[in-house]
Amino acid sequence: MFRHTGYRPLTQLRGEMDRLLGDLFHAVGPIGAPVANSPALNVWEQADMIFAEAEVPGLAIENLEISVQGTELSLKGKYEGPHPAEGTYHRRERASGEFARTVRLPVEVDADQVQARLQDGVLLVTLPKAAAARPRRIKVNVGG
Repeated sequence: MFRHTGYRPLTQLRGEMDRLLGDLFHAVGPIGAPVANSPALNVWEQADMIFAEAEVPGLAIENLEISVQGTELSLKGKYEGPHPAEGTYHRRERASGEFARTVRLPVEVDADQVQARLQDGVLLVTLPKAAAARPRRIKVNVGG
């Protein structure tokens, strides 16, 4: 007879299968879609700026590369976490290894003015819009 102990093997199995399949589909996709090991990313814009914010806890600054070309922002990095010399993992969810991610930006940016700041495991990339992409107020003349 089954005794309820609060532990449900089938529920746990379903959770693990959902995670596994989620990771599988997470690893492929169109440009801008996350790939395995890639950081979570938010991109938003204001009047003259675009911002990209990525979660990169534990990523050393020397293992991070950021580039902009046209309307694409690329992030590349390598997580070098401690790996136990001995022992067996029972769960391994923290990212390790290399990642590369490219996202399309809504407009072209001024690549010479892009700035990046890494603080508390969060990377903030500030991308000023190119002059041609910035909104301009148009003066209206009256009369003929």
